[in-house]
Amino acid sequence: MSEQSRLPETVETFLAYLDGQRGASPATVRAYRRDLEQFEAVLRRRGLDMDRPQQIDREAVQGFAADLHRQGLRRSSVSRKLSAVRRFFRFCLQRQWVDTNPAHSVANPKQEVRHPKVLTVEQALELMDTHLPNDPKGCRDLALAELLYGSGLRISEALQLDIDDIEPGRGVVRVVGKGGKERLAPLTEPGQSRLRRYLEQRRAFVVDPQEPALFLGLRGKRLQRREANRILARLSQTAGLPEEISPHVLRHSFATHLLRSGADLRSVQELLGHSRLSTTQRYTHLSLDGIMQTYDQAHPKAKKNE
Repeated sequence: MSEQSRLPETVETFLAYLDGQRGASPATVRAYRRDLEQFEAVLRRRGLDMDRPQQIDREAVQGFAADLHRQGLRRSSVSRKLSAVRRFFRFCLQRQWVDTNPAHSVANPKQEVRHPKVLTVEQALELMDTHLPNDPKGCRDLALAELLYGSGLRISEALQLDIDDIEPGRGVVRVVGKGGKERLAPLTEPGQSRLRRYLEQRRAFVVDPQEPALFLGLRGKRLQRREANRILARLSQTAGLPEEISPHVLRHSFATHLLRSGADLRSVQELLGHSRLSTTQRYTHLSLDGIMQTYDQAHPKAKKNE
């Protein structure tokens, strides 16, 4: 392992299990590695070793949670890291390396209610209509933005697309989402148009003619998330939006605008590729907020007596 320090053998075995038998994505495995590296560092300070998991008790896991809290991490981040520890010990139980899961009874911190940030419809349209040079870079950037807002893709899904995943004749794109689940996402007419223009100029990025990736960076390799974030930041500045936006804001806006226009929750769940309806229900709060704001502004009976 050239770039990563080797963790205790129990952890490396667990990560190999996630990668090989569970089919976890590379990003998921990297996230587990980071979380368990942090856990291992806390245990070492206590004189404990993850290669002897039976020595690790509930108090040690609570100490890890307390350490994360002192670092000022968000509650959602603490919960995710505790989830990684729980899953590691479930694996240890399966292998009979431990008799109990010491993380099982350590509760997650109570979550603050945080609704996703969204653009107004007007802001989204301004962004999609941003004038960029009609060159390979400009065509690529606008095609990427159209897929995120027009089709509701996660940035990881958009960046993993290959040219063959686009089906312009059917007006859909074949997407592989979380857990390797495949779905068909619709392409808007502007999205199809933007993709056609980009594909006409994509060869300007090509270094290896065998490279299958749809979106390419300047070195001819698959576009990376960091550069995609920069693309959206530049695009929002050019559009004159009040603040920079992230790729995920476009996905949030896609879902919220659909619900405000009357789409049913189950359909939006399918379009987003959510496995649980409760995940999609976050957007109903945003949708209701927008509806009530419109009502307060437009309905004569909503006016307060002055």
